Amino acid sequence: MGRMAAAGLMITLGLLAPTTQAQQASPAQPVTTAVAERGELQETVHLDGIIEAVQQSTVSAQTSGTVQSLPFDVDDSVAAGDLIVQLEDSEQRSRLRQAQAGLQEAEAALADARQRFERIEAVHERGLVSRQEFDQARNNLAAARARVERAGAAVSEAREQLSYTRVLAPYGGILTERHVEVGEAVNPGQPLLSGLSLEQLRVVVDLPQKYAELARTERQAQVTLADGRVLETGEMTFYPYANPQTHTFRLRMRLSEPNGSLFPGMLVKVSVPVASRKALWVPASSLIQRSELRAVFVLDNQDQPRLRQVRTGMRDNGRLEILAGLSEGERVVSNPAELVGSDRLNPVEDSGEESNP
Repeated sequence: MGRMAAAGLMITLGLLAPTTQAQQASPAQPVTTAVAERGELQETVHLDGIIEAVQQSTVSAQTSGTVQSLPFDVDDSVAAGDLIVQLEDSEQRSRLRQAQAGLQEAEAALADARQRFERIEAVHERGLVSRQEFDQARNNLAAARARVERAGAAVSEAREQLSYTRVLAPYGGILTERHVEVGEAVNPGQPLLSGLSLEQLRVVVDLPQKYAELARTERQAQVTLADGRVLETGEMTFYPYANPQTHTFRLRMRLSEPNGSLFPGMLVKVSVPVASRKALWVPASSLIQRSELRAVFVLDNQDQPRLRQVRTGMRDNGRLEILAGLSEGERVVSNPAELVGSDRLNPVEDSGEESNP
């Protein structure tokens, strides 16, 4: 270690040294130590995710008509099956009545054809009518039955068209957009209202291309709110194609606990593991930091603490990664603040060369 580094360490020792008689007289606190050990380091990438509703849709008109009423407005809550749009239905009701009258007419004709066939069939068995008359009566009966079926289908279609004038909410949720106003004429396929459900939510995040393959293999991710609360996630879905503009792959995760505090459009933090490697760890509390200086107290063979400069890396659950300055198995002081005022404080720099893990 050069003279400038040594001078920096001596200055740091001076800052740590006691300055009052009360401190010098106070009994020394027990010094705790920890061994620098190698362990697994899971590297993660932190991305911004967006909460979105699983059920979000736009309801469109299925028949033509004039908007008669809109019982709900934007931001209103609706339950599944609530009437959300009522169209003027006089035309559809008229068509239904016509179809029902046609069905009654066809049924009467069927009854007449059936009676005629039964009479001809009875005399045909005695040979009193020709084969031609019998076949004609039988064909008329079959045609009457077909007309009844066609008329019944027309009634069903007219009744369905009438039901389309009453637009019901497909699921419970919140209306987010209104595309029509009262009195406006609409045609089939025209958007009426948009909405979403808060009961089922998911998180969507875009993964950079270089992390996509490992994330798809590991299938691990953590979703965190701004207040630090970790959300429970369910099934993960990876899109099998990349965005041609951003070259990212989309990851989608179901949320298991919407609980009323989460809403579509909110930002969340998504942590995705992308690599794993071995690292040298010491307790994060053992680090001494003064301006640009990073150092720890290392115990020598005589159990004397000596200050040594180190280069640090990541922090993880109370652990600190050491990139350079320590070797595996060396002992460090995990509570260096307790050395202040202690007779064990040795204001001598560690003269050994800085080691690399």
